[in-house]
Amino acid sequence: MARRRKKHDESDLFADVTGNGAATTVEGVALHDLASDRYLNYALSVITSRALPDVRDGLKPVQRRILFTMWQQRLTAEAKHRKCAKVVGDVMGNYHPHGDSAIYDALVRMAQSFSLRMPLIDGSGNFGSLDGDPAAAMRYTECRLAPVASEILSEIGQQTVDFRPNYDGTKSEPVVLPARLPNLLINGSSGIAVGMATSVPPHHPGEVCKALLKLLDNPEVKDYQLVGKDAVQGPDFPTGGALIADRSTLREIYQTGSGSVKLRATWELEKKPSARGPLMVYVTSVPYAVNKSVLVERIADVVVSRKLPLLLDVKDVSTDDVRIELELKRDADPAMVMAYLFKHTPLQVNIGVNLTCLVPTENPEVAAPQRLGLKEVLWHFLHFRLDVVTRRLEHELGQLEKRIHLLEGFALAFDVLDEIIRIIRASDGKADAAAKILKRFGGRGGLDEDQTDAILELKLYRLAKLEIRVIRDELKEKKKRAAEIRRLLKSDTSDTGSPLWQIVRDEVDTLGRELGKASPRRTVLADGGDDAEFAAEDFIVDEDNHVLVTADGWIKRQKEIKDPGKSRVREGDRVLACVGGSTRATVVFLSSHGVAYTSRIIDLPATTGYGEPIQKLFKLADGERIVSVISLDSRFITDVGNEPDVPHALAVTDDGYGLRFSLAPFAEPSTRSGRRFARPAKEARVLGVAYAADDETLIVVSSGRRALLCRVDEVNALAGPGRGVLVIKLKGDDRLLGMRVAETERDTLTAVTGRGGEQRINTGRYELTSRGGRGREIVKTGTLTGVIPQEIEAPDLKSDS
Repeated sequence: MARRRKKHDESDLFADVTGNGAATTVEGVALHDLASDRYLNYALSVITSRALPDVRDGLKPVQRRILFTMWQQRLTAEAKHRKCAKVVGDVMGNYHPHGDSAIYDALVRMAQSFSLRMPLIDGSGNFGSLDGDPAAAMRYTECRLAPVASEILSEIGQQTVDFRPNYDGTKSEPVVLPARLPNLLINGSSGIAVGMATSVPPHHPGEVCKALLKLLDNPEVKDYQLVGKDAVQGPDFPTGGALIADRSTLREIYQTGSGSVKLRATWELEKKPSARGPLMVYVTSVPYAVNKSVLVERIADVVVSRKLPLLLDVKDVSTDDVRIELELKRDADPAMVMAYLFKHTPLQVNIGVNLTCLVPTENPEVAAPQRLGLKEVLWHFLHFRLDVVTRRLEHELGQLEKRIHLLEGFALAFDVLDEIIRIIRASDGKADAAAKILKRFGGRGGLDEDQTDAILELKLYRLAKLEIRVIRDELKEKKKRAAEIRRLLKSDTSDTGSPLWQIVRDEVDTLGRELGKASPRRTVLADGGDDAEFAAEDFIVDEDNHVLVTADGWIKRQKEIKDPGKSRVREGDRVLACVGGSTRATVVFLSSHGVAYTSRIIDLPATTGYGEPIQKLFKLADGERIVSVISLDSRFITDVGNEPDVPHALAVTDDGYGLRFSLAPFAEPSTRSGRRFARPAKEARVLGVAYAADDETLIVVSSGRRALLCRVDEVNALAGPGRGVLVIKLKGDDRLLGMRVAETERDTLTAVTGRGGEQRINTGRYELTSRGGRGREIVKTGTLTGVIPQEIEAPDLKSDS
C-alpha cells in the first residue's frame, strides 16, 4: 500500500538545504528585471574590462596585464627571452582569470610587426605571418619586452598611477600604465563590445608628437589644424600601402571620430622589362589586416576565370618584404589592370575609423566609454602626462625629503662624533645605544629615531674627513633639488607655458624626435584622382559562347555546343534551355517565383562537365526553380535598351494568369537576390516565360483537358511586377500544365493524356479565341498529365541574324 505523503507548509519548500535548521528567505523578482540587470553587468564588464582601450595608455586590460607581468619578471629588452607559457600562466593566475588562448593571442599580436606600428613585445620563434599562418604553441615561443615598452612602464615604480586589488584581492595591479608615448594613436586598437565598437588606426609616432606639441602651443587650435603636414597627416599602417583620402575627408574623420578611408596596395613596374616577354608588375605592399595568401588566391581566381584576359599569371615571390609578381600581356595598360584588381580583389579595402575609447572619470578606478575626436584624444593624453609628471615629482620630493632628513642627522652627528662613539662603546647593544643617543641628543632640533638608526648603521669608513665632506655636498644638492621641485609643483597648470607643462613638452619633443627618426612613414598619401577609369566590358574578350541550363538548375558555359541533347547532364536531369551570345552580353534567368536573375555570359562557369548549381551565382528561395532563360544578345533579340517601354516577354502562371513586360529593367547584371518581374498569387507559380511579339499566338493547356489560343497582344503589358490578367478560367484544382508562344502553324504544344497518348495543339488545328474564357475541351475523357518538352536546339552564333 502506497504511503501517503505528509503535507508541508509552503515555507518548508524553501528550507535550508544545509540541514542546520536556519530559515532561508526567498524574494520574488520579475524575470525581465533580473535579466536586464544581469545583462547590464555583463555589458559593462565587456566594455570596461575587455574590449575597449584606455585613452591614456592605449591598452586593453589583457594587454596591460601582460606588460605589467613581464615588467615584474624583469623581462626587459636587455634580459634573456623567456617561454611565453610562463608569462601567460603568471598573467592568468595573478591578474586575468580567463582562458590562456585569449591571453596568448593578445601577447602574439603585440609581438607582430605587421599588426602593431611599434610592437611592444620582442618575440623569439614563430609568431605568425602575413599569410595567416598561426603562431606556434606557447610552449615553443619565447618573449621579452621590446625597447619601446620601457616608455610605457619605466615610471611604474614611482607612484605615478593608481593601483587596485586583483580579482582575488591577493595582489595589486595598475589601473593604467604611465605611458610616455601616445600608444592609442601610434599602435591603434580594435574591438567589439556590447552596443559599441572601436577601430583606431595606427599613426606615425613623429606626427602624433608634433600634433601634441601644436596643441600645447595653442590649446585653442581648431581640429582641422591638427591634420596637415606639420601634424597628423593620416593613418600610418605597419604594412604600408597607399591611403586614398583627401585632406577634407581626413579632417572630418578626425573631428567627428568616425568615418572610413580607402587603403590600397602599392605597386611598381619591372625596372628593366624584356623586349619581347610579358610585362611584369610587382605589388610591394598589401593593405592592413589583409591575408596575403588569400589575396594571391583571389587574384589567381581572376586569372583562372579569365575575367581579366590582360592578366596572365600571379606569383608570390615575397621574402622578408612583400613582393607579388603579376604577369601581364605585353600591350596591357598596367594602370587599368591595377584599377580592375583594386575594385575586385582585396588589393584595396575600406578601413573603418571609430575613435571610441575609455576616458577617466572622477573615480580613478573606473573609466567610461566615449567617442572622441583627434583633439580630445590628444588633450586627454597630455593631461594624463601632466598628472604622471606631477606624481613623479611628488614621489621624488618625498624620497628627497627622507634622504635630506638622514643627511641632516649625519651632519649633526659629525659635530659630536667623539661623544657618540663613547656612548656606543659604553652601551650594551644597538637598542641601548640608540636609547642613550636619543636621550643625549634627541628633542627639538636634535636627532630622531630614524636618524639615530641610520647613524648606528653607518660604516666606519664613512667617518673619514673626505666622506664627511661628500655627505655635506650631497645634502646641499638634495636641498637644492627639493626646492626646485617645490617650485615646479607650485606652478600654475592652467597655463600650458608653465614650468610643469614645459617638462611634459620636453619629454614629448624628445620622444617624437627619437621615434620619428627611427621609424620613417610607411603609408603613402594619395587622393586617387589619377585612377584609370574602365568599364567591365573593357576586360572581356568578345567571343561567342553557348549557355546551357538544366531543369534541376545546373548551369555551364561552353565555347560551342552543337547538340544540347548530347551534352553531359546529371542522372535524371534534362536540358531546359540553351542560349547563346557574346561574352559581353547578358542572359536573364527567370524563376517560378517571378524573379529575374541577370548575369554576364563571361561570369557564368565555363566547363564541359555538369556545370555548377545556379545557387552559387544567385540566392534562390526554397522551392524556387528556373523556368526560362533569355539571351539579351542583340543578334537574337531587339536592343532592349533602346526600347524601354516595349513589352518583350510574356509570362504565364499556373493559375491561369499572364502578363507582358519589358526586359529593359533586367538588361544589366543583378545582385544575388535578382529583380522581380511578376507577383504570382500565394499558391501560384510562374509556368514559363518566352520572348513574344504582338502578332504571335499564346497557347496554354490545363490538366482539366482544356486549351486556349489567343493573340499575344491581348495580354496586358505591365510597367512593374504584378499578377497580370486572366488568360484562361480554371475550375477547382485545375492547373495549367504548359505554355508556348507560336509564330507559325508548325509551332506545336504537345500534351500527354492519362492513357499515355499525345494531343498536339497548334493554330492549324484550333481557332484563336479571346483571352479570359474557359478555352476548348481537347479530350473528351480522362485528364492531361503533362506536356512534352520542346526539342532544344543550340542557336547559330555564326549568323548575324
